[in-house]
Amino acid sequence: MHRNGHQAAHTAPRRAHRLRLDRRSLAVQLLWVQLGLVVVLVGVAFWALVLQSRTDIMREAENRSRAVAEAFAQAPGLVQALDGRDPTAALQTRAEEARRKTGVDAVVVFSPQGIRYTHPDPNLIGKHVSGPYKPALTDGTFTRTFEASTGVTVISIAPVTRDDGSVAGLVSVGITVKRLQSMEAAQLPMLLGGAAGALLLSAATTVLVARRLRRQTRGMGPIELTRMYEHHDAVLHAVREGVLIMDADHRLLLANDEARRLLDLGPGREGELVTDLGMDQQTVDLLTRNGAVSDAVGLAGDRLLAINIRPTDASGGPAGSVATLRDTTELRALSGHAEAARERLRLLHDAGARVGTTLDVRRTAQEMAEVAVPRFADVVSVELADRVMRGDEPTVPGDPLRRTAVSVGRPRGHAKPEGTAPEGEDTFPVDERVTYSLPAPQAQAMQTHQAVFDPHLAELEGWLEGSGRAARVRELGLRSLIAVPVRARGVVLGVANFWRYQDSDPFDEDDLSLAEELVGRAGVSIDNARRFTREHTTAVTLQRSLLPGALPHQEAVEAAYRYLPAHTEGAGVGGDWFDVIPLPGARVALVVGDVVGHSLHAAATMGRLQTAVQSFSALDLPPDELLGCLDELVTKIDDNVGPEAAQISGATCLYVIYDPASGHCTIATNGHPGPAIVRPDGTVSFPEIPVSPPLGLGGEPFEKAELDLPEGSRLVLFTNGLVADRNRDIDTGLQQLRQALTGLPDRTPEDTCQGVLDAVLPPHPTDDIALLVARTQRLDAEDIAEWEVERDPSAVARIRTEAADRLAAWGLEEVGSATELILSELVTNAIRYSTGPIKVRLMRTRTLICEVADGSTTAPHLRRAATTDEGGRGLYLVSRFAQRWGTRYLDRGKIVWTEQSLVADALPMNGVTDETLLDQWDDSGW
Repeated sequence: MHRNGHQAAHTAPRRAHRLRLDRRSLAVQLLWVQLGLVVVLVGVAFWALVLQSRTDIMREAENRSRAVAEAFAQAPGLVQALDGRDPTAALQTRAEEARRKTGVDAVVVFSPQGIRYTHPDPNLIGKHVSGPYKPALTDGTFTRTFEASTGVTVISIAPVTRDDGSVAGLVSVGITVKRLQSMEAAQLPMLLGGAAGALLLSAATTVLVARRLRRQTRGMGPIELTRMYEHHDAVLHAVREGVLIMDADHRLLLANDEARRLLDLGPGREGELVTDLGMDQQTVDLLTRNGAVSDAVGLAGDRLLAINIRPTDASGGPAGSVATLRDTTELRALSGHAEAARERLRLLHDAGARVGTTLDVRRTAQEMAEVAVPRFADVVSVELADRVMRGDEPTVPGDPLRRTAVSVGRPRGHAKPEGTAPEGEDTFPVDERVTYSLPAPQAQAMQTHQAVFDPHLAELEGWLEGSGRAARVRELGLRSLIAVPVRARGVVLGVANFWRYQDSDPFDEDDLSLAEELVGRAGVSIDNARRFTREHTTAVTLQRSLLPGALPHQEAVEAAYRYLPAHTEGAGVGGDWFDVIPLPGARVALVVGDVVGHSLHAAATMGRLQTAVQSFSALDLPPDELLGCLDELVTKIDDNVGPEAAQISGATCLYVIYDPASGHCTIATNGHPGPAIVRPDGTVSFPEIPVSPPLGLGGEPFEKAELDLPEGSRLVLFTNGLVADRNRDIDTGLQQLRQALTGLPDRTPEDTCQGVLDAVLPPHPTDDIALLVARTQRLDAEDIAEWEVERDPSAVARIRTEAADRLAAWGLEEVGSATELILSELVTNAIRYSTGPIKVRLMRTRTLICEVADGSTTAPHLRRAATTDEGGRGLYLVSRFAQRWGTRYLDRGKIVWTEQSLVADALPMNGVTDETLLDQWDDSGW
């Protein structure tokens, strides 16, 4: 023993010494290897530079000789010297000076016939040049390389041209490669010195790097480093705890085998964010938390993990963190608390995903009740204030409640036939009005804003007996209750009741916390749904108040309509609208429009546009002019809104005027689809309407299309939502609409609307749909009388007589006197103040219509006549005896029209005196 110990003591220093020698030997070997590599690299670089230099010499020789030849050939006065008496005397000195300055071997000037004028050797002047030079006479400057007695030579020949393009002579410049190589040789010592310097620098750098590497590795060599890495790697992957190393951005840097198993991570996940590894959200929140975490509980699939996290920069290391994961799933059998906590987490997680999927108060409450049954409670009922269901907030604490949602689970060991409702729904009927008073737990919860639970219904004989359902509750076996107030923003919206059967575990304090958390999350969603209900109700009320409730009575068309809102969840109300506007002369205007978006702003914008169209229609403007005025109005409105306010630009409108007297139809549109026309024979067409931009964009005039329709034709006006959606383009929708209308011959407008919706309507419309169908009607020719009036005052009497005869034929003698007076005034004014032909038309509809057309564009208007005035009272009399009157402008001229009741006693005076009526106008006249 003693000898062995003594021998070991002497052996240890020898081993340490041998290890140090091995390290030094290895370091020297590495140094020599690195130096050898540097020498090879420097040598290769040196020869590459030499070869490159030679290539550059040849290129430099060609470029220099060519540049000197062309420069000398273009020198000022060279042509005059060549054309002079003695070119040699004029050019020999210049050529030699150019040769010395440019560093070439020769600058020779010779005639087009090859006779030299200049040469470095004067003995060769006047002699013929040798070698090819004639290509320069026709092709211009060229360069040649050849082997001469002085070595490789590059020569360039450039022509000297006169102003007329003829060649006066040639310039030849030659340079030997040897001259440039001497310049290269001058640079060779510098290259060698640079290579030696690079070699020395590399050697010094290698030594410094080796020393620093030894310091950083604390003197350990590659073998020791390899052994240490293998040892640490073995330990890392052998431990029974998962290890995750993350950087400061929570990217995964390293995960051992146990961590991969616990988190079900595949290979190659390093470098990904922890949030992208597919872990449970609670676990992700723990791993991405800043700071230390001790024994926190997280989920990984069906495993329950104990998580500890420590930062790596506490002792000067890089920023990041290391987490250890310990599988505690096997401890669940020993700890029911952990299992309950896991189930609560799952329940809350599912509640967050399933509650509040819609913006409907009733549906949100039902979702909360369904989430809790049967995982947390056996029966859940939610009672909310009536005002909450309407979208308002409860204003009085004692507001009555209404049972909004109920979810009932079956008692254990109790089964009912399929198709029958659970028994609890008889005890807690939905939509029942409920009132709670103290000492009921529900009343306490709403009064104190705190959850109340009674694990065994100890107060059953008190508050439940008063409700009249004590016997039924006992029959169902309900023996445990938690009442939680439904709150949002400090306001109690109602109460949620959680019940358990007698054979279930009673509620405890942990269950109370879970119920509060569950109802707290649902309360926010219910409040959001309540506020949406309020806004949606407001918008729908606004929209419905703006849309026509019933179509006005008129004789021009028989009309029917359909308006369908979008089915998209939370879409709100849209801006689609339509209108039927009676116009003077028994005409009618059909309007369909579309405002972009689904919101209260869209509904309000629709109302503004509809009102504007009705106002412009009262001016009896043609469709193209009306849309032009509407476009200017939209532009002004958009210019006056704030930078954050929504604009109207982009709205579209289709405006159609139909005249039943002539069957004439005028159409204009601004970015809206044109109408479909179904003629009496069943053919369907989409007339070509001039394209105009949507409202507010401007820049182009609005145009109109005109066509004549036979009686019984159907005009079909619609918005984009009918023919286009996300899964169908507009061309396909129009084709389907054509087929649907072709298959509906001789249908009434009402039947046509329904048939079109049945055939063309998308399954789930994503946009509002407005559909207006109008079947044209024509006035009977017997109800129309027309005359042309000569421009002679005596013609007025004839018109009165013929009008009286026609009224008598119509059986309207009672209004004959008033009509004669109206026609006399209008025709007389037309003869006196207008130009062009004058026409008179009488139409018998639901009223008697008188029209006087002339070629003037000056509109008449009422005035107040002075006592001494002989005239000026004509239009006053017209307004007195007509229900309405006005002026309609034509492409050429105007029409002054009046409408009278067919009953003589129905004069629109309403007790107004003549003086009162006259005082409303000034002294201006026609």
